[in-house]
Amino acid sequence: MSSDENGTPDTPAGPRPEPLRFFGTTWVEHTDGYTARRIGVAAGSLAVTAASCLVLRFAYEGIAIADTGGLVNILVVAMFAICSALAFRHTWDGFTRRPDPDRHANLRGLLAIGFVGSLLAYFFRSLTEAPGEQLHRREYEAALDRHAKRTTRRTGNPSKKRRKR
Repeated sequence: MSSDENGTPDTPAGPRPEPLRFFGTTWVEHTDGYTARRIGVAAGSLAVTAASCLVLRFAYEGIAIADTGGLVNILVVAMFAICSALAFRHTWDGFTRRPDPDRHANLRGLLAIGFVGSLLAYFFRSLTEAPGEQLHRREYEAALDRHAKRTTRRTGNPSKKRRKR
């Protein structure tokens, strides 16, 4: 029946899964090309990581051509390495728990500098699951449990229930 005939919506009652980037809601049942999407995301993130490293190499060569000195070269390499490691860890943790919005806002500059680490985290996570699937699945299943508890009806008359002593 449509909603025009009786005034009720056609959508099922209960919580709906939150869509993931590149996957939509296919992560729930692993349907509609989920595996192909995972392979595509893994290949794409690895390709973007390689291109990013190439751009960083050109930037490093520009600094080397400018002959700024050995200390500046070491500082630039250390900055990108440290920021990439921190961005990798932050992105990896973001796949299993919701990040604190204030902390994420404070780390925005660091994450921008360490974008290679974020891309690598996305690549490695997409080898095993859709990035963020574990977090979203846990939240979705908890919402389904809450919905089931809320919508189940009691059986019998509670006043006739025997009390435990």
